[in-house]
Amino acid sequence: QLQLVESGGGLVHPGGSLRLSCLASGFSLDDYAIGWFRQAPGKEREGVSAISSMDDDAYYADSVKGRFTISRDNAKNTVYLQMSSLKPEDTAVYYCAAGVLATMAEHKYDYWGQGTQVTVSS
Repeated sequence: QLQLVESGGGLVHPGGSLRLSCLASGFSLDDYAIGWFRQAPGKEREGVSAISSMDDDAYYADSVKGRFTISRDNAKNTVYLQMSSLKPEDTAVYYCAAGVLATMAEHKYDYWGQGTQVTVSS
């Protein structure tokens, strides 16, 4: 059974940091591009970051560039999203997804996790 499980969300003060993890089971993450998406209340889901399967090329939305870093550890079958200098507007449910291409287009992804809540508030 192919499954993605996100973890690492929580409540953090503005300016703080969190590291999200996306653990795969039932398949090898190194065969897939991985994307991180988020959905804030009342808003559509948006792409945050993506990492390619072959060369680990990384892509970021302008809103998180310079603050978030995506990486993968194939030995642990896990992709991470390190988030720093967090802002209240980063509050959302964060999802990871696996697909063929590293893209911010969510319809390009085949497998999705259930999401983890990130809340940035003082």
